Amino acid sequence: MNKPFPRSFLFLSSLLLLLFSCSPARKIIREPLKEQGSDYVFQNLKKNELSFKYLNANFSANYVADKKKIPLSGQIRMVKDSAIWISLSPALGIEMARILITPDSVKFINRIDNTFFLSDFQYIDKFINHAIDFDMLQSMIIGNDLSYYENNKFRASIDNQQYKLSTIGRQKLKRYIRHQNEALIVLIQNIWISPENFKILKMNLKEVKSENKKFEAYFSNFLQVDGQLFPTKIAYNIEAEKFINIELFFSKVKINESHKISFRIPDNYDQIK
Repeated sequence: MNKPFPRSFLFLSSLLLLLFSCSPARKIIREPLKEQGSDYVFQNLKKNELSFKYLNANFSANYVADKKKIPLSGQIRMVKDSAIWISLSPALGIEMARILITPDSVKFINRIDNTFFLSDFQYIDKFINHAIDFDMLQSMIIGNDLSYYENNKFRASIDNQQYKLSTIGRQKLKRYIRHQNEALIVLIQNIWISPENFKILKMNLKEVKSENKKFEAYFSNFLQVDGQLFPTKIAYNIEAEKFINIELFFSKVKINESHKISFRIPDNYDQIK
């Protein structure tokens, strides 16, 4: 027959549970929400976002779709709100392909086949089968919130000792809408934020009109770069007609060192339609 627990043990267990539930960390997290609500979290999130004009980094990545895994590596350069330049060099530093993405266009050079491809930004939507604009893409690479979307519809809560901001109808600000189709995107968005440094740890996006499409991003391994925290490991899960997983690892990150965005299509390259 099992002996009952001593009263002293039960008392100690209850005391420890009480102390844990009222720990200073939990109290520090909860009190600002009671006083200021979502404004407190959102303002600190914005205050601690990566501020940059130029970004340059090396990367390695794993792209998985339809159970096929493709390893990638290369270099990425960004000019804020203007361009995302990617050079793919999988072996011995020899460039295999070059990509230039702007708010309006996508350009691609295949140096192995001597071909090139030109399209508008909607090619990105078709490639991942998910509505995304340049601001979303830029934000998902650097771990910032969306820059040109409504900021006044968030609800704040605490989830697993992290701040969580949620909204069910976030739209792009009208003055930043470049094309008519952008105005139709209404986002359900959740953001999980570190209470220590207010960096985004996880974000998911879902279109109101697209029940089966979901975009998730996970940010970790933060590195100090010129006094700012930058996520050197990012994982993306894209759910649409097929499931896509991308793991991205950054190294040699440089911020605000000006660089040229070079993209010249050789005359002897053939265009892919």
